[in-house]
Amino acid sequence: MPSENLRWETLQALKNSPKGNITFDPYWSERGEPILSGCKEPLSLSPHSGVILERLCALPLQKASFLGSSSGDSSPGLSEDIFTSLSSTGSIPDLNARRTPSLKTEREQAVSDEARDDDPEEDVSEFSCPASLPSISLLSPKAMETAGQIIRFAAEQQDKAKMALRLRQEMQEKLVAEVAEVASEQLKRFEEFMELKQRQEFQSMRDMLNRETKESIGRQEKLKEEQRHRLKILNLRLREAEQQRLREAEHERLRQSDGRERLRNLNTIQEEILQLNQLLEPSTQTRSDLPPASLSCFSTRGNQLCSQLSEVVRKTAEGEFPSVEDMTMSERALHEMRALIRLMQEEVAKAQEKKKKEQDEEEQGRKQVELQVQQEAQKKAVETAKEKAKRKGLQNSAEESTLKWFRELQEAAARCQEALQQLNCPKDAQTKKLKLELQKAASIPVSQISSNSGSQLREIFDKIDKLLSGRGLVSGGRTISTSQHPQGLDFVSYKLAEKFVKQGEEEVASHHEAAFPIAMVAAGVWELHPRVGDLILAHLHKKCPYAVPHYPPMKEGTTVEDYQRIIGYRVDDSGVEGQDSFLKRMSGMIRLYAALIQLRWPYGSKQGSAPHGLNHGWRWLAQMLNMEPLADITATLLFDFLEVCGHALMRQYQSQFWKLILLLKEEYFPRIEAVTSSGQMGSVIRLKHFLETSLQSRQIRPPKGQLNSAFWSS
Repeated sequence: MPSENLRWETLQALKNSPKGNITFDPYWSERGEPILSGCKEPLSLSPHSGVILERLCALPLQKASFLGSSSGDSSPGLSEDIFTSLSSTGSIPDLNARRTPSLKTEREQAVSDEARDDDPEEDVSEFSCPASLPSISLLSPKAMETAGQIIRFAAEQQDKAKMALRLRQEMQEKLVAEVAEVASEQLKRFEEFMELKQRQEFQSMRDMLNRETKESIGRQEKLKEEQRHRLKILNLRLREAEQQRLREAEHERLRQSDGRERLRNLNTIQEEILQLNQLLEPSTQTRSDLPPASLSCFSTRGNQLCSQLSEVVRKTAEGEFPSVEDMTMSERALHEMRALIRLMQEEVAKAQEKKKKEQDEEEQGRKQVELQVQQEAQKKAVETAKEKAKRKGLQNSAEESTLKWFRELQEAAARCQEALQQLNCPKDAQTKKLKLELQKAASIPVSQISSNSGSQLREIFDKIDKLLSGRGLVSGGRTISTSQHPQGLDFVSYKLAEKFVKQGEEEVASHHEAAFPIAMVAAGVWELHPRVGDLILAHLHKKCPYAVPHYPPMKEGTTVEDYQRIIGYRVDDSGVEGQDSFLKRMSGMIRLYAALIQLRWPYGSKQGSAPHGLNHGWRWLAQMLNMEPLADITATLLFDFLEVCGHALMRQYQSQFWKLILLLKEEYFPRIEAVTSSGQMGSVIRLKHFLETSLQSRQIRPPKGQLNSAFWSS
């Protein structure tokens, strides 16, 4: 730790300091030495020590004189002699010499001063030399007075010395107390510093322990998390292994089931081949129309196919299931056996036809005569119609039956819309939410129709069929069904028909190839749910009355804007839409209608004709030619209709169709040119080029975007 490293450096610095060099002797008090005797620095006396020593040395002389006078020696000369003797013995010079700095240390002087303070008699006896002095005689009064003054002076000086010594001792004590106090304070600060260091070290150790504890807890949590992760992975692997085992068991079960199914099919095929082979035997042939060589050839080939199939069946007798290759070979043998039967039947039929050739020729001659009579009658009817049209002109409206059909569809759609008033204007939030979900469920699948793949188109059709059948459909994470509301089925049918027509109005108008996938789904829905088909026609006739075909007349009291809405224009606050936009929308809806009448859902189960087939296309084209053309719109609609549906009409009606096309080119087209201005000749030129090319090649090409067999296999 940092504090531990600094501890020893601090002690080393204190040891090398001046205070650290002082040596301490524990026995100083026993020897009578001062506490600072161990200081190595030399000590010196104060300059005032000489005066004190001089006074101390003069004191014995005075005492000696005082003793001599007290003994009764009254001769003044005696004192002088004593002084002289003392001088001769060297006492006076010694006292004078003591005025100079002594060689004693200050410590020794302090000890001697303390000793003299404690025992003044001993001090006096120190400087008296009784052994060397003669007997003392009494002094004279004057000498006595002088000696007394000297004694008083000495006492005063002694008192002053004692006072100075006491002051010095007090100063020394104060100094020692201050030094001790400073040392005590420093010791306290050092102890506080050491205590702080200890607390810091303890805190750092505690922090380190806490950190290590946290790290240990973190490692434990990490290990626990890793353990949980490993357990999760192990559980996933176990689950995957279990699922793999279940899949393998299911695969084995399916394999066994498929094998048993193939075995049953193989037995069925063998039974059918054996039955067919009996028909090829000459003994079972009751007809004598074929020669024996042909019958023997068929019988030989039939026996070979039976032998091949017997080899496959022999493998299954050993406990094995027939493989896919075996089934393929068996089915191929069955097809070949059926082909042999057909060939034999064809040979028999040919032989029988030879016998009845004369009767057939007679019957065919009679039929040809009848056909010629019918053709002549049709030709006369067409010529009569032409002459009638030249004399009276064409109609300005559709036939009464067509108009009646048109009104019935519009009335049915209006009744359906009125019945949906409760769902169209919901009063509670739940009904409103249900309405939005049903509308999305009906609109979104139609918007997703494309020509990408046949499987996607089937999925979209299945969604729409499930919704119209009242079954649950998952939309937006929630199951929606038309049975959740009494008007749910009518609402979905109405919105679905409206969406189909809107797709023709927008999508087909922009991309002509989109007409076929949209019309295909609409035809499949129409076949299973006829009510939706009637609503599609109602919406189509309302937005495009030319699909009836019907040219609505302008009634009295009708404004221009209302009449434009009736004939198909869009009218809003900004005004009436442009002619190009109007023709584009009408073209899209006519193309959708032309694709719809020639298509049928390939996966339907119903037999018979389509719900709205090519006969309606023939009716539409014939009625269009019986009505006076309108500028721009008539040429556009005829071109779009024939380009999409012309090939199907040609294959269905053949020569009658070409007669109608010839009538359109020679009789009706000049009327279109007569009502078309010079700025509207684009559609007329396209129609003219189409008619000339078709009549010249006697062929109409299939339309672009038509769905073929490869599309449904994708």
